[in-house]
Order: sequence, then structure tokens, then C-alpha cells
Amino acid sequence: MHDLHEADKILKLILNHAFQNNLKKVTMAEIELGSVIEHGDEISAENLEFNIKMLAKNTLAENLKIKINKVKGDSWVLKKIQGK
Repeated sequence: MHDLHEADKILKLILNHAFQNNLKKVTMAEIELGSVIEHGDEISAENLEFNIKMLAKNTLAENLKIKINKVKGDSWVLKKIQGK
């Protein structure tokens, strides 16, 4: 779970966006993920998605769909959020 820290950052951005836009539920988030190293290991898309969903339990982002696109580079970008 070395990528839990990055998952927490992403979820906080998602929830902040939802709050600023008066969303009652977040249904989808799209992330571009480069080769991000956390504690000596590269973050995998699968682990990142798992940790975001785990952290999102009991929030307005619970059960959101996550789309992660692997890209070149060494960072991640939250590209899109959908909700209602």
C-alpha cells in the first residue's frame, strides 16, 4: 500500500471539486498516471484505483468509477470528474 498517500491526495482533490461545484455524488474520475515512484516502487494503476475506492467509502465519492490512463512522465493528473 505504498501508494496510499497519492490515492489520498487524489481523493481530496475529487472531494474538493465536488464541494466547490455543489455535487451530491461523484460518479466518475479520470486520471492520467505517469511513472510515479512512491517509497521506491512505481505506483500501479490497479493499486491506485483500489486505494482510492477504499478511501472513498462513506464519502460522496463512494462507488465512483475510476478510469486510469497510463501516460509518459513522472506525475499524475486528475483530468475529469463527473457527478450529480
